[in-house]
Amino acid sequence: MAAAAPAAAAASSDAPAASATAEPEAGDEDSCEVRVLQSLRGKICEAKNLLPYLGPHKMRDCFCTINLDQEEVYRTQVVEKSLSPFFSEEFYFEIPRTFQYLSFYVYDKNVLQRDLRIGKVAIKKEDLCNHSGKETWFSLQPVDSNSEVQGKVHLELKLNELITENGTVCQQLVVHIKACHGLPLINGQSCDPYATVSLVGPSRNDQKKTKVKKKTSNPQFNEIFYFEVTRSSSYTRKSQFQVEEEDIEKLEIRIDLWNNGNLVQDVFLGEIKVPVNVLRTDSSHQAWYLLQPRDNGNKSSKTDDLGSLRLNICYTEDCVLPSEYYGPLKTLLLKSPDVQPISASAAYILSEICRDKNDAVLPLVRLLLHHDKLVPFATAVAELDLKDTQDANTIFRGNSLATRCLDEMMKIVGGHYLKVTLKPILDEICDSSKSCEIDPIKLKEGDNVENNKENLRYYVDKLFNTIVKSSMSCPTLMCDIFYSLRQMATQRFPNDPHVQYSAVSSFVFLRFFAVAVVSPHTFHLRPHHPDAQTIRTLTLISKTIQTLGTWGSLSKSKSSFKETFMCEFFKMFQEEGYIIAVKKFLDEISSTETKESSGTSEPVHLKEGEMYKRAQGRTRIGKKNFKKRWFCLTSRELTYHKQPGKFIERKDAIYTIPVKNILAVEKLEESSFNKKNMFQVIHTEKPLYVQANNCVEANEWIDVLCRVSRCNQNRLSFYHPSAYINGNWLCCQETSENTLGCKPCTAGVPADIQIDIDEDRETERIYSLFTLSLLKLQKMEEACGTIAVYQGPQKEPDDYSNFVIEDSVTTFKTIQQIKSVIEKLDEPHEKYRKKRSSSAKYGSKENPIVGKAS
Repeated sequence: MAAAAPAAAAASSDAPAASATAEPEAGDEDSCEVRVLQSLRGKICEAKNLLPYLGPHKMRDCFCTINLDQEEVYRTQVVEKSLSPFFSEEFYFEIPRTFQYLSFYVYDKNVLQRDLRIGKVAIKKEDLCNHSGKETWFSLQPVDSNSEVQGKVHLELKLNELITENGTVCQQLVVHIKACHGLPLINGQSCDPYATVSLVGPSRNDQKKTKVKKKTSNPQFNEIFYFEVTRSSSYTRKSQFQVEEEDIEKLEIRIDLWNNGNLVQDVFLGEIKVPVNVLRTDSSHQAWYLLQPRDNGNKSSKTDDLGSLRLNICYTEDCVLPSEYYGPLKTLLLKSPDVQPISASAAYILSEICRDKNDAVLPLVRLLLHHDKLVPFATAVAELDLKDTQDANTIFRGNSLATRCLDEMMKIVGGHYLKVTLKPILDEICDSSKSCEIDPIKLKEGDNVENNKENLRYYVDKLFNTIVKSSMSCPTLMCDIFYSLRQMATQRFPNDPHVQYSAVSSFVFLRFFAVAVVSPHTFHLRPHHPDAQTIRTLTLISKTIQTLGTWGSLSKSKSSFKETFMCEFFKMFQEEGYIIAVKKFLDEISSTETKESSGTSEPVHLKEGEMYKRAQGRTRIGKKNFKKRWFCLTSRELTYHKQPGKFIERKDAIYTIPVKNILAVEKLEESSFNKKNMFQVIHTEKPLYVQANNCVEANEWIDVLCRVSRCNQNRLSFYHPSAYINGNWLCCQETSENTLGCKPCTAGVPADIQIDIDEDRETERIYSLFTLSLLKLQKMEEACGTIAVYQGPQKEPDDYSNFVIEDSVTTFKTIQQIKSVIEKLDEPHEKYRKKRSSSAKYGSKENPIVGKAS
């Protein structure tokens, strides 16, 4: 039995599971607790003007990938037969490791051969901030195998003095190649690396070679090579050995990393060049170097001919301090719902001074949600919206702070609601090839418009009926906010009997269901952006559902469609029954009455995907191997089986681990099976060893498994970071399979199972936004002073006319509090930055040398 067995759980803990973070920095007690968290969000929009095929069939089947250095972490759907493919795929993920380049590759799908890389966009990590939050067209650059590198090399150089047999004195250069770290996968597997070590000069090129290391991305070479550098005849021995600069100025050590191809060509992995004159002032030099592309790796005369790619990228790196530092800022933000007027609150002021309101909305909503303050805050900002609304038919149609907050709230808390309501029908639509085109201009040859209308009506009716019967599944938080919106709308427009419904339908139909239908991948209802025909079908369904919700709530006799064919189609739904169903549904989801429970709590679907698991039994040749399986995690159990989405006849074909039996979830060292991105699910039976497809996917699975099992009894305090193979644990060499783990389990930040909220991280993000917007905050403060002194019309309102300032005195006081809190938070941040820069010495593993040393 593995360390997960109850007998081995001598030391257990209820400590919450870890969220993936970078390794803590060395330093004092403050900096060692700092969590460095990286995330990337954005959108792969489209490509244009890609190179056509030569010949009659010029179109390509294209897809795009996102790579951290050379590791693929995301892939879009294939867009067929296009030289200007429209991807429109949004992405968000945590980045669990360091990286040098973020790259986007455009591929041409090839069924019979390897997919062809058309071109790439490669952005250095330090340059990502220049593109943050902006849609930008990037020219595709050529993909050259000599430029596709990642990883770093640990090297030591020494100069010794030797007296040869004939009595002459020479220099001996000692090159100790110690190790490499983070080499890329080759064809999805760890590589077989070796290094060539060369001493290069104007008249010499001496080369030596290390042994090949098998199946590893972090080879430990630990090999020493000697090169003699003869002194000139004029050299006379000195009492203290010194290096004469002119003797070595033109010499350099070059180390090339290769993957041993056995029967095929070796693959270049990168190189470094170190001038020997680094030993000018010291006889020893030791450092880590980042691998670099070859000098000619990116040379091309036709970089503009490959096409271009439109991207929206937002990279963030948050240095999250211990919780106690954020107390004052959190307190100030959480008071926001109680501030009168709401526009004078810290949360509202943040939204006013941010360059993009969306940057402020996400951390604010999550923080307020975590502390049950979102409903009163959303109600207050919605009331401010209503003051400026003159027409009941345009209620909550703008893009204000209120509507953005509610949009974000519905995405966060409504994910499971969408899955149980829409996913089965959306799967049916996306997996079906039924045509639903009803626009006569867009009909394909052989299409029957009447059949298409019937197909479309079938889907609309099925989706509509599912939605209007789903009120029992609507999250309580959404119902509470809908109730508040309904009451406020009725008070604002007391003579309009329909406004109580339109206030709710403008969110639940227009901004929730209709958006999820047309973009199922954005709400994690489908893995990818659908193909063109399916997008068209979903768009027609979304338009109809949206209009049914609005039409039903406003009781209009005419639809709002501009297209004649849609007006004709919608006549099928202009029946009293649809209006009654919509109003009944809206009544139910905006009621404060307690919902009747069905008696059974449905498990919450958390994550699913294809990964590799290590076989628990033995194969015919006596070795355990890895098999591809489809994993599915709910709030109750982790299951895996052979084929996704297929009916499985044999009951034992689905393997189940109850969540309550999970004792720990931790990373597994690569050396266990010579495989990257592995983790272990330690439970009451043998541990389950799983290999994810990339570091991001592994991080997400570890995170969600930790969260769902963090409150389990008998959680382990110690675990084995390596596997139990051939009668002993590889990490500690203990022979008993039941022995206590040799490493403490990772502790981390508590988080809700369904809503992953790290309040310290959200507060840190808000602190960063305030810091970036201090200039605008200062202008707002000056505007408050101006308004307070000069009552009445202003001569020059431009300085503050863009701010909402209802009460200048209260707003001024809040700004003063914000500035004070931010100044206090600046101190530990500055202290940490200094510690980090001093501890990460240039040339260390954490801060390797880039390019030639000097």
